[in-house]
Amino acid sequence: MKRTETVLLLALLAVGVTATAKDEMQGTIVSENSVQCGSQAKGKKQTTELMCQEYVIRTGATEYHVRQEKEAHKEMIPVNAPVELSLSKDKMKFKVNGKSYEMLVVSESAAPAAAPAAAPPAAKP
Repeated sequence: MKRTETVLLLALLAVGVTATAKDEMQGTIVSENSVQCGSQAKGKKQTTELMCQEYVIRTGATEYHVRQEKEAHKEMIPVNAPVELSLSKDKMKFKVNGKSYEMLVVSESAAPAAAPAAAPPAAKP
């Protein structure tokens, strides 16, 4: 290969590796809550509230609140489980224990800062 072709090939590989690294992130499921996500008519005057699982997934500096897109997803995902995730517009795809999920991102916020460690007691003379 010519030198320019080699340099071009290496540059393309470097861009591809960088793009792939940005797409996938690591995080942890911090909490799970059941939240109201709609209602269903059961008759002319009777409605039933639909409940969905909402998970908080924390990456390095961000917390994402995600919710199931379809009510059919009833399986509980363990809290404190590590996840591999990727974001695309308002959807998050992630894997937990080898199983894949896709959920809607309903909000995001800065992760709370870690509390500073307590200072050791001063030595008495």
